Amino acid sequence: MSTQARIGVIGLGRIGAFHVETLAGLDGVSSLVVTDGRPDVTDTVAAKYNAEKVDGVDAMLSAGVDGIVIAAATPAHASLLLAAVDAGIPVFCEKPLAFTAAESRAVVDGIASSDVPVQIGFNRRFDPAVAAAERAVRGGELGFLHTVRSTTLDPAPPPMAYIAESGGIFRDCSVHDFDVVRWIVGREVVSVFAAGSNQGDPAFAAAGDVDSATVLLTFEGGTVGVVSNSRYNGRGYDCRLEVHGSEDTVVAGWDPHSPVRNMEAAQGFPHGEIFPADAPHSFFMDRFAQSYRDELTAFLDVAAGTRPSPCTAQDALEVAWIAEAATESLRRGAPVTLEEVRS
Repeated sequence: MSTQARIGVIGLGRIGAFHVETLAGLDGVSSLVVTDGRPDVTDTVAAKYNAEKVDGVDAMLSAGVDGIVIAAATPAHASLLLAAVDAGIPVFCEKPLAFTAAESRAVVDGIASSDVPVQIGFNRRFDPAVAAAERAVRGGELGFLHTVRSTTLDPAPPPMAYIAESGGIFRDCSVHDFDVVRWIVGREVVSVFAAGSNQGDPAFAAAGDVDSATVLLTFEGGTVGVVSNSRYNGRGYDCRLEVHGSEDTVVAGWDPHSPVRNMEAAQGFPHGEIFPADAPHSFFMDRFAQSYRDELTAFLDVAAGTRPSPCTAQDALEVAWIAEAATESLRRGAPVTLEEVRS
């Protein structure tokens, strides 16, 4: 990006503050403007990163920013995104696009006639190994794809106050997996079968959620996707992708920090050890630090008009339909087609 951008960030919780830290280290950012519903949090983040603070969304929209990063709680995403687009300001919005698929569709419809760019925060597309896997698939190196597996296992649950507003594990956690397998396969999901359970904090069940789940996805053309998620993975943050084809198999996320114990001791990591060589990933922020930098660098280009959005609102809507189908499948205990939830 040849110009310097003034970027605003709305919402300064865990991911919002992390985005501010990332943006503060990018050469293409000239200044930052921040706001949060909690004035003390706004003060702290502004002071730490030498950012300008404003009081609320209206002040942000009139602060002369070149782009806005929305990192507020999920229920606020839709209204904030629409307000920014209406103000003519390019938007980076954290996933999901909205709380439900119906709301997501309303957002997509609401911005359909606008040329203001919108990028959704599916950072895994920017992970170097995941991107290499996608290129291998597009290049035909794997032949036809028969199975794609995406795994996201958190080392510990987030705060229950966050869970209550997250929309559930499929809308909050699994959406990253849904997006990456859809992107890798390059086709749409036609049916979903979800199973889940609660063995940890009973507050998950009280919130109508599960703490562990697996979703079976059937794609157009016959590829099968398997998405596995849990809030309880004691060894560390485990995020992996496996893509199996008729000619080859590629993987992403198997590295010296993988949080696993290899029981094939003679064939361990990498010279017979049963543990990876380095400390395991502790959370998504260290596992995907580079991809977060790359996706926000891409947003600077999107905001400057030098590249199209790499993760569109329409992409987020398709993922929202998958999450909706998974939620309904878990409730029914039966497969659900995407046609059903779209109707």
